[in-house]
Amino acid sequence: MKKLLVLVTALIISVGAYAQIESPVRWSYAAKKMNDKEAIVYLRATIQNGWHIYSQTVKDGGPIKTSFEFTTSKLYAPVGKTSEPTPVTKYEKSFSMNVSYFEKEVVFSQKISLKSPKATAVTGKLTFMTCNDMKCLPPEDVEFNIPLGK
Repeated sequence: MKKLLVLVTALIISVGAYAQIESPVRWSYAAKKMNDKEAIVYLRATIQNGWHIYSQTVKDGGPIKTSFEFTTSKLYAPVGKTSEPTPVTKYEKSFSMNVSYFEKEVVFSQKISLKSPKATAVTGKLTFMTCNDMKCLPPEDVEFNIPLGK
C-alpha cells in the first residue's frame, strides 16, 4: 500500500510539473529550391497572443536575440545573413532600452548555396527568447532539419 501511495504521489507531481511547462512559440520549416545551385529555407515562429520573440538585431545588454546556426556541410552553405521582416521596436522597462521583437508570427529566411545534388536537407540550431508583459522564459535552443525537396 505504501508503494502505491508513493507511486500515485510521484505521478501527480510529475503531471503537475509537466502542466506548468510553457511553450508559447511553435516553429515550422519549409524550403524552396530555386534551381540546382540555390535554395531558400524558411523558419516560421507562431507565437501565442501576449508573447513575443526578439529580433536578430537586439543590442547587447538586452534580451537574448533570435539567432540561427547552420550546420557546416560539404553539400550546402548559407549565403549572407538570415533575413527577417521589419520588427516592432519599443522601449521595455525590464531591459531599460529599446528592443525589437515580433508578435503572433514571423518568418525568417536564409539563402542556401547548394554545392552538390546530394544535398537533401539543411540542418542547424536556432536560439530564441520569449517574453510577455509579466515574465520572460529562459532562452531555448531548437534543432532543425529542413528537407529541400526536389
